Amino acid sequence: MTKRTHALLGACAVAALSTAAFAQDTITIATVNNGDMIRMQGYTDTFTEQTGIEVEWVTLEENVLRQRVTTDITTKGGQFDIMTIGMYETPIWGANGWLVPLDGMSAEYDVEDILPAMRNGLSHDGTLYAAPFYGESSMVMYRTDLMEAAGLEMPTAPTWEFIREAAAAMTDRDNEINGICLRGKAGWGEGGAIITVTANSFGARWFDEDWTAQFDQPEWAEAINFYVDMMNESGPQGFATNGFNENLSLFQQGKCGMWIDATVAASFVTNPDESTVADSVGFALAPNKDGVSKKANWLWAWALAIPAGTQNEEAAKTFIEWATSKEYIGLVAANEGWANVPPGARASLYATPEYQEVPFAQMTLDSIQAADPNNPTVEPVPYVGVQFVAIPEFAGMATEVSQEFSAAYAGQQTVEEALEKAQAITNETMEAAGYR
Repeated sequence: MTKRTHALLGACAVAALSTAAFAQDTITIATVNNGDMIRMQGYTDTFTEQTGIEVEWVTLEENVLRQRVTTDITTKGGQFDIMTIGMYETPIWGANGWLVPLDGMSAEYDVEDILPAMRNGLSHDGTLYAAPFYGESSMVMYRTDLMEAAGLEMPTAPTWEFIREAAAAMTDRDNEINGICLRGKAGWGEGGAIITVTANSFGARWFDEDWTAQFDQPEWAEAINFYVDMMNESGPQGFATNGFNENLSLFQQGKCGMWIDATVAASFVTNPDESTVADSVGFALAPNKDGVSKKANWLWAWALAIPAGTQNEEAAKTFIEWATSKEYIGLVAANEGWANVPPGARASLYATPEYQEVPFAQMTLDSIQAADPNNPTVEPVPYVGVQFVAIPEFAGMATEVSQEFSAAYAGQQTVEEALEKAQAITNETMEAAGYR
């Protein structure tokens, strides 16, 4: 680390803490294997130098992380002092008393600076239970050179029909260029996320107002048939097993004309050290069906939370305050450039002149602000959440549903069979849980 790095970290409130106070503490953090989280681990030694707190990392693939932390918190396993969780788990676990409230943060930390969409989504009854490391929505990332070669111009707010037309025009099988890369991997937060927001944009919904599953309605059939047909025409072979990281790699290698996924990926596809197409990437809002319906954008934050019962609560809070602070953003900016800071969490970031010059900054903010978890669908629903339904039963049944959809993507069953099974899985779950 440079002297400038140490100076910036020294400005953080955490640096004022006595190193002796935490000299014996070692905290264990479970996190997802996304680029921003891996980058954070690179600064851990500096945090330890400032506080005396040692940090052990357990870095896991997204689906595995969800399983591990859910099992640990529900069984009070005590394996972790900090868990990386999101907007689905946080309010539910906070209401159950499973998380430590993140009150009493320092004035320098400035909780009010956290974007309202993130702060509200990580709170229960007005109490913050997890701090966002970064926030995201979804948007279109596309190859400007391939779009130009196809004789097309990406609208700021494209329709799905335009996306399909452009994908077909950019597909070049001889040169291993797929017109579009989308998730198909099973998992409610993997392939389940993108197909749910796609369905939202086609007018579908998980439940009607009486908690009856809606997979037997024509909007779901239209959405998934469109998705499968487009991916078979223009997507990568074996897309049924591709998730965020697989598609990121394909895009960075120049093998995708378009990719609709998390806004946080923008810094990785435009980083010339990681992406072969960094100088020819454009951005647009997530598509909708007809120019007026819901857009296929989600709302999410990967956030840091403390499980109740940890023996290292104060040390864990100290780490969270450091890792999700304005000062941490400045630390990354000083060492790696403004394009590589964790996005989508703090209002002050989007008021920073240097960050306003980052090509994807405004599109990321516009995408986050376009997502409405209180009104996620065209028709009314009894739930909140955009790419998820904020009830405890959702994770289990949505994982099963996503497995059926992935089987349809792989050609192992028809779309109609997958939807029929999804309807049965969901209604059976809801009846057993007493919703119906």
